[in-house]
Formats: sequence, structure tokens, C-alpha cells
Amino acid sequence: MSHTGHGGSRESHGSPGHDPHAHHEHGGASWSTAAKATLHCLTGCAIGEILGMVIGTALLWGNVPTMALAIFLAFVFGYSFTLFAVRRAGLDLKSAVRVALAADTVSIAVMELVDNGIIALVPGAMDAELADALFWTALTGGFAVAFLVTTPVNKWMIGRGKGHAVVHAYH
Repeated sequence: MSHTGHGGSRESHGSPGHDPHAHHEHGGASWSTAAKATLHCLTGCAIGEILGMVIGTALLWGNVPTMALAIFLAFVFGYSFTLFAVRRAGLDLKSAVRVALAADTVSIAVMELVDNGIIALVPGAMDAELADALFWTALTGGFAVAFLVTTPVNKWMIGRGKGHAVVHAYH
């Protein structure tokens, strides 16, 4: 199969971990690839967000500082998953940070916006305690909807060589 018909340039498909056919699927990336990238992001976000809520609750903080900490930690943990993977693949720290920021910023931002928006809109969820079923129901529901909204965003970005696509050369 010739790879020369893409905007007049020949693309290199020989990088490690790169699926040479993923670029050719409808929308530029497979739904499976986008879902995996989103799940990777969701895992880091969920760890950071839950940890932030636990810390904020333990320190008796109000809703706004607790949510701010949770969002901050979601970004930290979301980036750290990619950062550790590309460092393990041999990238220096500065390059690894650039790759993690390019790979995950939009995905994490969309995920956090949707997830926290849902939590804020569910009546009583912001005031629910960690031991309340409403807290966990709103949180898991928010994560589920965030996954569904973020997956097409990641598919679109990966198909254009952006977002998680920048990490594929290092896997």
C-alpha cells in the first residue's frame, strides 16, 4: 500500500508502536485507539480527583477549594501517567514534559469540565459526604459521561496527529 497520497507528502509509518492503518480509518483514528487514550486519561483524572476530594474533606475545606484541589490533582496525575511512560521510553525530562502537555491537556480539560459540571448540577452532590451514595453516584456518573464526551474529542485529535498521537512514537 502506498502512503504518498496524503497532502503530497510521504508519511513515515515506521515508528515503534504506531499502527500504520490507524491513520486511514474513518475520522483518522480508530474508536478503539481513542477509547484507550481516554481511559488512560480518565484513570489519572479519577485518581487525582478522588484524592483531592478526600484531602479537602479531611481538612474540612469548602466546596470551591476542594474542587480546585481535585482538578489540580487530576491534571497532575493525568500528566504523570504519560510523563512516566515517555521517560521510561528514554526521553529527557524537558522533552517528556512537553510530550505530556501536548498529549493530555485538551483531554484532561474536557474531562474535568464535563465531570465537575455534572457533579455541580446534580442536586445535593456538592454537599454529599464521602460516605454518601449520592457522592459516589454523581462522581461515577460524571466520569462515565466525561468518558463518552472526551472519546470523540480524542479521536478527532489523534486523527490529526495531536493529543495522544504524540505519545505513540514512544510506546
